[in-house]
Amino acid sequence: MSAITESCATAGDFRDGIRYFGESWSGSDRLAPAPVLAAGARATIDPADPAAVFQTLLAADALRYLTLQICASKASGHPGGYASSAEAHAALLMLGHKHIVTEVGHHAPGFYSAMFLDGSLEAMGIHTVTDLCARFRERHGLLGHLSGAIPGLLAPAGPLGQGQHFALAGALLNPGTLFPVTIGDGGLGEPYIMSAFLHFKTAFPDVTNFLPVLVWNGYSQEHHSMVSLLSNDDMVAYWRVHGFDDVILVDAKVFDDSRQEGAYVDSTRFAQAQRLAFQGAVLEAIRRAGAQALGGRRTAVVIKQLKGAGVHALGAKAHNLYPGDSLEAEHIVQGLKRRALSRDAWQIVRANLSRAGGGPASQVVVTEHERALADLGTLPLQDFPPGESQIPATAFGALVAAVGQRDRRFIVSNADGNEASAMKNINEALKVRHPTADALYNQSSQGQVYEPLNEDACAGLSAGLALFGGRSLWLSYESFAINGWPIVQTVGQAMAELRRRTPSQIVMFTAGALEQGRNGWTHQRPEIESYCAAMVRSGNHYPLFPCDANLIQAAYAWALGTHNKTIAIFASKTPLPVRTTLAQAHDAIGEGALALYETASDAGPLVVMAVTGDMILLPVFAARDVLERTGVRTRIVSIVNPRRLYRAQDVSWDTVSEPDGEFMGDDRFAQLFGGDALLALSGGPGAILEPVLLRSTVRRDVLCWRRGETVATPGELMSLNGVDAEAIVERARRLLDR
Repeated sequence: MSAITESCATAGDFRDGIRYFGESWSGSDRLAPAPVLAAGARATIDPADPAAVFQTLLAADALRYLTLQICASKASGHPGGYASSAEAHAALLMLGHKHIVTEVGHHAPGFYSAMFLDGSLEAMGIHTVTDLCARFRERHGLLGHLSGAIPGLLAPAGPLGQGQHFALAGALLNPGTLFPVTIGDGGLGEPYIMSAFLHFKTAFPDVTNFLPVLVWNGYSQEHHSMVSLLSNDDMVAYWRVHGFDDVILVDAKVFDDSRQEGAYVDSTRFAQAQRLAFQGAVLEAIRRAGAQALGGRRTAVVIKQLKGAGVHALGAKAHNLYPGDSLEAEHIVQGLKRRALSRDAWQIVRANLSRAGGGPASQVVVTEHERALADLGTLPLQDFPPGESQIPATAFGALVAAVGQRDRRFIVSNADGNEASAMKNINEALKVRHPTADALYNQSSQGQVYEPLNEDACAGLSAGLALFGGRSLWLSYESFAINGWPIVQTVGQAMAELRRRTPSQIVMFTAGALEQGRNGWTHQRPEIESYCAAMVRSGNHYPLFPCDANLIQAAYAWALGTHNKTIAIFASKTPLPVRTTLAQAHDAIGEGALALYETASDAGPLVVMAVTGDMILLPVFAARDVLERTGVRTRIVSIVNPRRLYRAQDVSWDTVSEPDGEFMGDDRFAQLFGGDALLALSGGPGAILEPVLLRSTVRRDVLCWRRGETVATPGELMSLNGVDAEAIVERARRLLDR
């Protein structure tokens, strides 16, 4: 099978741009005279059919070839890890499974190659290999790690340990559809992957229509993988102990006729007959595993093959291309020539992949269409009278319960802390999903509250459901939220790019730092607010700080009506004064802030206290009393929706799906925040106060969280952090004396 250099004669032919074509494989006249998948029908292939195996292997090499060429076209990207998965990915596609997600962002060029070959990328103007190479790793093209915004691809992939959440969410929302997820053994070192599968099994034992495919190639990004020394039996046992009924392992070493050393081998070095035998075994494994997963038996597939199989290098050295790894480099040239297919073979692959599963993925996968949702009707909001003492978290919980009762597919995720966060009403109404039925603890096997005791699993399922079109809510102690936040950030960016509307992902953090005195600094971690503050400028992220029980209801009602956004609500589990009417609350969420109080008199200097949070208002109002007794006027402004307080030019609002260009105007900003001095306050970090500090032109200062400590009361913790009434009064006077 020598390769020769050719250029495609027909301009516009999808093959235009392929650098090298090769001779037809032995047996092509008998096994590939025409595509095994018929046109116009959702045909399937038989793994026992030699022609099906032959043409699946053609697809695997086509994917390898394109992966290497598009990476080398930019001397950048990651071909090696994907190359060892090519037989498995080709088998999934040929068997009609197109709802494929991955845990490995570095497999992006292979997934783009698949979407190119099945015709999906034509939706973004990519028709030829020339186009494919030109748009790889370019703006408005094919970014270096996977994005769900690419036609046919379901979900993003970048940080390791996330892909399984998308497969689980897809399976839960779409019974009867298989959601394979490819996982790399480099990423298997992340603790979240296997625990997420086991947690999900416990809560949803009947949902099995997902299929993990482990690409076990012995290497991570720059060194051997941490599981590279496991025996085959150990690897099977590892998956079984995490809840899988069957683990099908296909080891390329079993088929090796080229005397390669080591436990991991490159199947492309086998003679053609053994290559076909290996591909046939993979095809049968995928067929059997898929049938079992759809039939109620939790199954995983393990493909063991050396990293870099069939491309320019082997092992971790195949992982990444550097500036010298161009299309002109000899090792790249030789790698491409080894995988070069004939013109006719490319046409066979194109026809098969475009027909498999009923058509291009961009036309058949569920995420290409907006999902229908249950009608929530008029939400039962309670208008608590100002002056009453109410628990914001409990008021929120009542509304969440109503949403879940009206949308039975709605899932609340929480790490076993709703009752401790004053939201027992959620558990009472929606029930904790648990294999042990117990009315005392509100447990039911059909509950809507998912409690895996793992914030990553909580955030992952919730974020995946939102991305795939369902309603969900992640509830977390603010202290521990950081363990699950990375996938919220990933999905938030994915939502910013989507070409369809999907419900916003909504999270609510309770039991903030000021409430956690006696738990000590382990529970006083408000840094999640700084994370949120850093994301606000991205264009579709909204941290909300409702100051009472009415505002938190308005915040959630607003969030439920939005799309393609990430919305984080911060509130207390402590009884606090109601300071707004429900009507004021709705206006405040839309505008961004509201004045809770202003001194009636016009005499004396005016200090504006701009505040994010609810409990922090207790010392603020106490400081007001002291200041007014000394002739200082005060205005207390609750910053509810900081995103609205930026200027339009500060935020990438016009670059995202479902753009929101509403920002507070200068006149209204001056009306709320203008005075003789501005004191910005937060019970968390100061970063969230940025828009006010950025726009204010008066003398200003900040009081905010500094560090945690074990204390007897919230008041003592406020004093330690310099945000008690005495400190507020002292800082306000200092501002006025400048």
